[in-house]
Amino acid sequence: MGAMLFRLMLFTLGWTLIDGSEMEQDLMWHVRKIPRLVSERTFHLTSPAFEADAKMVLNRVCGIECQKALPAPSLSDLEDSLSYETVFENGSRTLTRVKVQGWVPEPTQNLTSQGAPVRRKRQVYGTDSRFSILDKKFLTNFPFNTAVKLSTGCSGILISPNHVLTAAHCVHDGSDYIKGSKKLRVGLLKMRNKGGGKRRRGSRRNRREVSGAGREGSQDSLKETAKAGRRRKGSARGQRAADGRPSFQWTRVKNTHIPKGWARGESGDPALDYDYALLELKRPHKKKYMDLGVSPTIKKLPGGMIHFSGFDQDRADQLVYRFCSVSDESNDLLYQYCDAESGSTGSGVYLRLKEPDKKRWKRKIIAIYSGHQWVDVHGVQKDYNVAVRITPLKYAQICLWMHGDDASCTHG
Repeated sequence: MGAMLFRLMLFTLGWTLIDGSEMEQDLMWHVRKIPRLVSERTFHLTSPAFEADAKMVLNRVCGIECQKALPAPSLSDLEDSLSYETVFENGSRTLTRVKVQGWVPEPTQNLTSQGAPVRRKRQVYGTDSRFSILDKKFLTNFPFNTAVKLSTGCSGILISPNHVLTAAHCVHDGSDYIKGSKKLRVGLLKMRNKGGGKRRRGSRRNRREVSGAGREGSQDSLKETAKAGRRRKGSARGQRAADGRPSFQWTRVKNTHIPKGWARGESGDPALDYDYALLELKRPHKKKYMDLGVSPTIKKLPGGMIHFSGFDQDRADQLVYRFCSVSDESNDLLYQYCDAESGSTGSGVYLRLKEPDKKRWKRKIIAIYSGHQWVDVHGVQKDYNVAVRITPLKYAQICLWMHGDDASCTHG
């Protein structure tokens, strides 16, 4: 009974409303015209040092009230922030300047400012409402199979056979690329049966040790050594599967795209609004991925709820799912109190809505989880877990990164 209720909860929370007023909300993905983002010119830059330490919390974030007091960004400001760096696996780097066409400024969101209480414990407060996904049937199937783990310690989400969306701070601190990002790898979920899995050849070191044992002893001793090694490996793999912990199929990243709004270098502080990055994988995968969507306002979120899954560091190698309501919003950010720990940053925040003119429901990514931040609210520092919204301009930019031109990015 408990398992049945858990399944029902996971697959209906995307559209069930807290107050039961489903008919009063527009639970539909609306196709909208996307502004054009056109690559203008690409420059070669010096190779990064790759020496920055991972930095999950910014020194100061302009919050809701702070943003309301700022003038709307000009077109040239947006074009500067949406220009982007690309770093390749060989360490080379380029800067691409862009032009924005067909952009219509969006009105300021009706901020909800509900006066949420200050959190007493960072990132998880009150009753921990996270769920560890341990069942293999869930873990290896959509939507949970779209979650990936980065070698830098963050999470991400599959958005095409070749691309992963994550947070920019997972690879860049605003001034330089972080240590380990030069040889960045992405771990895709892979569940093994107990004691199963293909037998792989041992490492060179193990083969040398076995070879040495053969020279010193008989042929029988060589066989026994090899068998013992395989038994130990099989036992370890089986134990991981029995514990409900996934294994990862690791693949290298071919290149990384980061907006200049984040990668400021020495010219200024990174803007939280641009804390997102796209990773292109060296080899395509065959898993089901999640499509991009443009973030609706709070009023159009089913029950005001968002969902995301990631690899929280306090639950070693377990995929952790959570859902919660959004507390506040700005044009670029969602402020919420979803329980989350470090390691989950970079996760894709998604919704489940109906497709236009169709009866089926579809999940789409509408934000990237940036993590725990202190923000200015009425001159007071308050802490939130923050997600970066996919606006029409950001949709156009990510789509351009994926396809190389804007021909496939006219509607979203």
